[in-house]
Amino acid sequence: MEGRLPLVLVLFLVVAQSSAGYRPLEQYHSDGRYSSREGAGRRYVDHFLDYAEAATDHETSDLAYYEPQRFGKSTFDVTEYGAVGDGRTDSSNAFLRAWDDLCGATGGRPTLVIPHGKEFLLSPLSFKGPCKSKNLWIQLQGTLVAPGSMNAWDDNNKEKWIQFMQVNGLTIYGGGQIDGQGKIWWDYCQEDKQIQALSFHSCNNLRVSGLQHVNSQKNHISINGCNDVDISHLKITAPEESPNTDGIDISASNHLHIHDSFIGTGDDCVAINGFSSYINISRVLCGPGHGISIGSLGKGGAYETVEEVHVEDCTFKGTMNGARIKTWKGGRGYARKISFERIRMINAGNPIIIDQTYVNRMAAASTDEEYVEISNILYRDVRGATVDEKAIVLNLWAATRMHQHSAALSP
Repeated sequence: MEGRLPLVLVLFLVVAQSSAGYRPLEQYHSDGRYSSREGAGRRYVDHFLDYAEAATDHETSDLAYYEPQRFGKSTFDVTEYGAVGDGRTDSSNAFLRAWDDLCGATGGRPTLVIPHGKEFLLSPLSFKGPCKSKNLWIQLQGTLVAPGSMNAWDDNNKEKWIQFMQVNGLTIYGGGQIDGQGKIWWDYCQEDKQIQALSFHSCNNLRVSGLQHVNSQKNHISINGCNDVDISHLKITAPEESPNTDGIDISASNHLHIHDSFIGTGDDCVAINGFSSYINISRVLCGPGHGISIGSLGKGGAYETVEEVHVEDCTFKGTMNGARIKTWKGGRGYARKISFERIRMINAGNPIIIDQTYVNRMAAASTDEEYVEISNILYRDVRGATVDEKAIVLNLWAATRMHQHSAALSP
């Protein structure tokens, strides 16, 4: 038994008044620096909750609206390349032609313009780099809509709808919408056949702001192998019963800041998967959905790691889970230096849950099996109401040195 079981140290400092001890919550800056930001406080959370709820009452979110801009010869309007924008004519080739010119541009601030008031049907497509400029902009004011049939996807593009690959220094902004038309995929309900709506692979120095994203086939936004990412002022929605529709899914990425957004879907609002680190999430209203999750990690005996994840000033409303860490029995690796601070729960299930036997929790425990090690976990100032009798659920194997302080959560 000795040498096999990991030491799990979980520190709960919920509604703590002392400022001593582990204080990881910081504000991430685009230049890589961190600075303490204890002053945000409860007032901002309450204000943001009201603000984000009001935004959901309108078809067009005003979380961040940008007036169209003009950048001279460095502007590439997709309609000038043949994109029709009637919601029925496939504009994929026109978008790719405009992208080729954008990617090859060097002067000024190269900007791809997707104009307001038009709906562009796009088949699966990939925008590939590297590009000549490291300061590319996409001004999305119109609507991008996915095909209404699964036949638009073949074996060559069966996992993605809109994909960016190896594009550095990209900013996507505006008041436009991305509509995945996911219902046909939800009804099919086979996870391995579902599509990631908007994905970024190996894209560094990425900024995404001000968009609406609705009804993804699977994940709304996927971030894989990216560094230095800022995502803000988004409104991501899908029906509560839509399967696997994560809001933002992160894998093998570092130094991300997700903030000032509303995410309400049928799965995790934010999911942080293996080999990700230095993830800051702040001022996000989550719900419905499955909460903000670390993992799952270690499926099939895999070695995976997650560290330095800090969630602050967030609200969970009507979610199935709140702050969650989930790992598979038999997995290897670790999840460490993770904190949830100044969190508000409104009729949320499982407000605090750590599960080291994700999915197979009913299987018999064995001291011969390996586990993903969990350490240095902090919950502080978690308040609100839960729909469950148990506010804190810990499915832990070989857990030692547990410390729990009072929690201001009521059924």
